[in-house]
Amino acid sequence: MRILLADDDLKIGKHVRQALVAEGYAVDFAQDGEEALWLAENNPYDALVLDVMMPQRDGFTVARQLRRKENHVPILFLTARGELDDKVRGLDVGGDDYMVKPFSTVELLARLRALLRRQRPQASNLLRFEDLELDLIARRANRAGHSIELTNREFALLELLMMTAPKPVSKAVIVERVWDQCFDSDTNVVNVYINHLRGKVDLPGLVPLVQTVRGVGFALQRAEA
Repeated sequence: MRILLADDDLKIGKHVRQALVAEGYAVDFAQDGEEALWLAENNPYDALVLDVMMPQRDGFTVARQLRRKENHVPILFLTARGELDDKVRGLDVGGDDYMVKPFSTVELLARLRALLRRQRPQASNLLRFEDLELDLIARRANRAGHSIELTNREFALLELLMMTAPKPVSKAVIVERVWDQCFDSDTNVVNVYINHLRGKVDLPGLVPLVQTVRGVGFALQRAEA
């Protein structure tokens, strides 16, 4: 999943970004509200983590602008201002959650997971396709009872494919959802990761599931006999 993090404090931003990346998210980073608004309007994020006090536009203004344009991406505010009035204002302008600095990174990650769960049509934290299962909380995958070891990027790629299965996903959408703004779209990395995933998911003796849909992209589909 792809997250936009916006904070003018580089030290805090670097720390939070490292925590999000370690959790398996693709993260874009902005240092002011103007950049954050532009990125949010031009990229498909799964959630925004916005500092409130930023130059050019504050986090509340960014949220208000996005909501006016019917952009309903979940927003988690980070701020040093913990007064009740500020929290109420943050929720009123369209925020979904609010954390006061200093905060626990562990709690931030938990709150972010909760926001993302509420956006999914399914209530369960367990994704299933055929005999393949993906536990979004424990971050474990298994197929036919066999545990599958995945890197963070492979996990994010498989999550996207499982959420859309059996429909195919284009390479462009995969790049938008799984990689960050620094990704070089001219590379062959997506194909490489698909091959890695295929090698881990399509175990010997099992029906192949990771398919290349010619001219379209990639999908989880049961291979025709």
